[in-house]
Amino acid sequence: MNADYHIHTEFSDDSETPMEAVVERAIQIGLDEICFTDHVDYGVKANWKDSGEILWIQAINQRNVSYSAYFDKIGALEARYGDRIKLRRGLEFGAQKGTTTQYDALFEKYRALFDFVLLSVHEIDDLEFWNQDFQRGKEQEEYNLRYYQELLAIVENFKNYSVLAHLDLLSRYDQSGVYPFAKVRELVAAILQQAIRDDKGLELNTSSWRYELEDTSPSRAILRLYRDLGGRILTLGSDAHKPSQLAERFEDARAILRDELGFKEFCTFNKMTPCFHRL
Repeated sequence: MNADYHIHTEFSDDSETPMEAVVERAIQIGLDEICFTDHVDYGVKANWKDSGEILWIQAINQRNVSYSAYFDKIGALEARYGDRIKLRRGLEFGAQKGTTTQYDALFEKYRALFDFVLLSVHEIDDLEFWNQDFQRGKEQEEYNLRYYQELLAIVENFKNYSVLAHLDLLSRYDQSGVYPFAKVRELVAAILQQAIRDDKGLELNTSSWRYELEDTSPSRAILRLYRDLGGRILTLGSDAHKPSQLAERFEDARAILRDELGFKEFCTFNKMTPCFHRL
């Protein structure tokens, strides 16, 4: 089984890739299954009504998924390509403590359509990481601890997701270098223990190679901890924003999980239920 479970398209504000181009590329490179996971970041992006009308605007060039159009498009592609590849319906929820009720409402509205949900933290207090708004004016210890504290508070109260995406995402944007894992290990363990109790999983995000990070995303230390705590649910995601990035470095990722870390399986999802496959 070859499956990519983290993909962005024209429905995300940071990609211009047509969904159909992703499907055609996935077939070309021999993927058995893909899951679309376009961005929803309540609090920092414009939201759409089902009619396509913008509900509110903070920044006109940023918007969340137009949900009805999104699910309709996947359905149309499934009708056209479904005999060649399995298409799954997902979203990436970029949650904050104050926005989880909005994600609960979104999930309930489209519950029957969801196969999979990535849970991420991309911003805190409506301050995003990628542009340094959140980190600015804080010491490295402060913003790292705050990040994991935010994620822990979210997973303690929010349950409508499948796996934690790029759990140590902040390291991608940490201009002060790699923050010592020992200093956040206790927080990370609490996050993973809560996820395991809730039957949630962890993503290995292969964009770490694209971003030239020093380690995997999440790090090997986090993956080992997840294993040692009894975690089994793993997905592979390229975080692709263009077709050429699909399933990027998946063979390397499988080798790390299997040969270095001792995992035996990874998962795909169907109607929010994990399906296990041999690595």
